[in-house]
Amino acid sequence: MKKITLLLMLLCIAVGAQAQLLWKISGKDLTRPSYVVGTHHLAPLSIVDKIAGFRQTLEAVDMVCGEVVMADMVSPENMMKFQKGMMLPAGKTLKTVLTKPQYDSVAMVVKKLAGVDLAVFDAMKPAVVNTQLALLITLRSLEGFNPQEQLDGWIQQEAAQKGKAVRGFETVDFQIGVLYDSQSLERQAELLYYLATHLDENIAKIERLNKAYLSQDLKNLQTVIEEKMNNEGDSRPEEEAALIYDRNANWAKVMPEMMRDRSILFAVGCAHLTGERGLLQLLKTEGYTVEPVKE
Repeated sequence: MKKITLLLMLLCIAVGAQAQLLWKISGKDLTRPSYVVGTHHLAPLSIVDKIAGFRQTLEAVDMVCGEVVMADMVSPENMMKFQKGMMLPAGKTLKTVLTKPQYDSVAMVVKKLAGVDLAVFDAMKPAVVNTQLALLITLRSLEGFNPQEQLDGWIQQEAAQKGKAVRGFETVDFQIGVLYDSQSLERQAELLYYLATHLDENIAKIERLNKAYLSQDLKNLQTVIEEKMNNEGDSRPEEEAALIYDRNANWAKVMPEMMRDRSILFAVGCAHLTGERGLLQLLKTEGYTVEPVKE
């Protein structure tokens, strides 16, 4: 149960023409190169052996830095924090937050995909239900995923077993805020209703995202992420900033000092790598050489 809950958290917790997920950072004031790899929180662990140079890189670096320290996520104290963050305020339920048409539509999809009544989630925020449905859709289109071998956690565990330091860019409290408190309840309800009433469209997009990732095609992945339908389901600029771009900027500010005296493998969601405001371009703008690892 803890594994599935953690995956749910993470899901709601992406420039290069080459098909590549692992990138080398060198030049400027670095005496040794560092690296950044784009992860998919639900990818099968077999992807590791398809990323050119990944295992060699993990052996060579001094430290691994993820979005958050995964071991911290499953501590009893932080699990309680996450569970609290997922719950609606006292006196509110999904039936009071959703309109009746919204509730009925979402209930049908929850029954179809999860096989349970929406009442199971009645005390939870709409964003939690949205994430659970996206999780189920994603798992259906990713063969070989094992919740006991989640990619980001595995990378950190491997590093720790090799005696390497493990760090995170963000705290658990910060991630809770991004996942569950960065949107109003009304906006969360709107997005949940959109997923329920545009299910085939959302399934197709998630399948395309998964295919792009497994093909290590960041350019195509960026194209899918940036597609707009010109309706309420599109991410608003402030939502994209909170989830992706502000975080990229924050990470890019601290990476230079972190890399100066040691070699680090940064392992973050692939959506953080692509585009003009992605980590790869931000590092290039700072004067670093950023190139795909070939072997």
